[in-house]
Amino acid sequence: MPSQFFGLNIAYTGLLASNAALNTTSNNIANVQTEGYSRQQVVQQASDALRVFQTYGCAGAGVDTLAIERVRNEFYDHKFWEANTNFGEQNIKSYYMAQLENYFADDQFTEGFKSIFDKFMTEGLQEVLKQSGSTASKSQFVGYGSNLTDYFNGLAANLEKVQKDVNDELKLKIDEINSIAEEVATLNKQINVIELTGSKANELRDRRTLLLDQLSQIVDIETQEIPVVDANNPERETGAHRFLVKIGGGELLLDTGEFQELECVARETYEKTNQTDIDGLYDVYWKNGQKFNLNSQTLGGTLQGLIEMRDGNNGENFTGTITGIGSERRTDPDGVARNHDTVTIEVGKSYLQDLNKCNLSDSGGMINLGNQIFYYDSWSYTCTYQDGEPVYTYTFVLSNSDLNDRHITNDRVGKNASVGNSIDYQGIPYYMNQMNEWVRTFSQKFNDILNSGYDSYNKEGCDMFTGNHATDDEQYLFEESTRYDRQTDGSLTVSSTDSSYYRLTAKNFAIVAGLIQDADLLATRKNASDGVDQYDLLEELKLMASDKSMMSFRGCSAGEFLQCILSDVALNASNANTLAENYKNISGTVDTQRISISGVDEDEEAVNLVKYQNGYNLASKMIQTLTEIYDRLILQTGV
Repeated sequence: MPSQFFGLNIAYTGLLASNAALNTTSNNIANVQTEGYSRQQVVQQASDALRVFQTYGCAGAGVDTLAIERVRNEFYDHKFWEANTNFGEQNIKSYYMAQLENYFADDQFTEGFKSIFDKFMTEGLQEVLKQSGSTASKSQFVGYGSNLTDYFNGLAANLEKVQKDVNDELKLKIDEINSIAEEVATLNKQINVIELTGSKANELRDRRTLLLDQLSQIVDIETQEIPVVDANNPERETGAHRFLVKIGGGELLLDTGEFQELECVARETYEKTNQTDIDGLYDVYWKNGQKFNLNSQTLGGTLQGLIEMRDGNNGENFTGTITGIGSERRTDPDGVARNHDTVTIEVGKSYLQDLNKCNLSDSGGMINLGNQIFYYDSWSYTCTYQDGEPVYTYTFVLSNSDLNDRHITNDRVGKNASVGNSIDYQGIPYYMNQMNEWVRTFSQKFNDILNSGYDSYNKEGCDMFTGNHATDDEQYLFEESTRYDRQTDGSLTVSSTDSSYYRLTAKNFAIVAGLIQDADLLATRKNASDGVDQYDLLEELKLMASDKSMMSFRGCSAGEFLQCILSDVALNASNANTLAENYKNISGTVDTQRISISGVDEDEEAVNLVKYQNGYNLASKMIQTLTEIYDRLILQTGV
């Protein structure tokens, strides 16, 4: 039979339960505006009943307050992280594509390519046509040409600045990942310390989830929480958990209290991938020296958006099949003659068969030969004819043993070779390469026309467009022997060190210095016997702006360059804006759903406050009633 004071103990448990519920409600109300806070609730259950050996069997023993737990549905957390990762990628692309749109703009506020090109090919050329013997009109025409070269120089500098900004932001995001990983690892330790005692570390878990929300926007994440089992008693709940976070498609970032740190390492000049890349682009490594795969299709988040903007080549990286291994003796920069391994690679992609479209580094780089990485110093392009069909090959001269710790072997023949990675997005390298292609093609055709005529001194015409050297004040003198675009038979080899149009880029695009000093060197007539007022050569130049048979760029005429580029920029910007908005809405919807479960609702808490207050009051009333009963029983009942 239970004690006469059994009812008092029951009322006491009710008082404790109501008090815990009131305190929890107070905590919820206090954190109603706290970011990442999850609503908490008291977990109660009826106490084990007592057997009283009466006809009614058992007597209720009150209520047990088991725990205070946060209300959270992890399914919505994972869905939010997935949408947030996609939003992070598209949002950063949208930001940088907006900059590219501004740089390529040609409107009432910005004088762009079309305005400058029309002045050069229409206004400037028309003045020379009117007065072909006038030095002043020729000088004006050369000046308009200089404006065109300045436009491409400035545009290339702006795109280099964007690439640098993207590269710098990549480092900031890697530092942010390290900071978040360190804090999450610390939280994991604190959570386990608290939960080993049987309590729930609700606030610490909320903080951890909030950090994972931030991490999910930077990179794709996977999380796994595994209960720690007591090997001696597997049935016992220890309360501790092993918490794993993986990023970028499965690479382990942290394991409970231990985390791996990432670091950015700037590439050396001999590690460049593209001719147009700025120096010091970052590769990312784990602290243990293992390379972090930035080109994974599952990288996700802001990191993937940054990498695609920085390195995106529209899937047009160098790739081919190894057809031969050889050796070449050459003098290295230190003045010592050494034997260097060479490798010949046959290419089939159309963008690799035209050197105007080539973007291979001219200062050395890394090449993957049958899944083995080698460094190379230089390369040469060769076109031969077999049975009337052209065969295109590249021969790479590999670096000495200071960089390559092994020689290439014949077992590489027949295997695939590649430089860089195929990144199917139109990033900075793509737009730089498009500008280079136009500049090279236009300069070749324009210079060819001028070279076929005569100037005011009855001498053969000279080039108008060239490229400035990067290291001195000299300019390139393009050699006829390197004109790969004119070959129709036999064999032609062009080295990356030759003075060919490959060396001409949007960045070094320039007017021949002699033509700036003396505009009368500009050829205007086809025949030397014609008078200085003859301008039939200029009529041919004029056609270049609109005649696709004279110059074609992506199936368009020379004057439609901006239309081609802007269509790419506008499409990519529009896609990024649309997808960023869509994923923002999706993540917002998912966040609303999880907040509906875990968020604090003021009205609901107000109702709970009244409910738990009534429960507390009733428990107090029960204690008061039992006090009166015990008073009668003890003090007023005689024996």
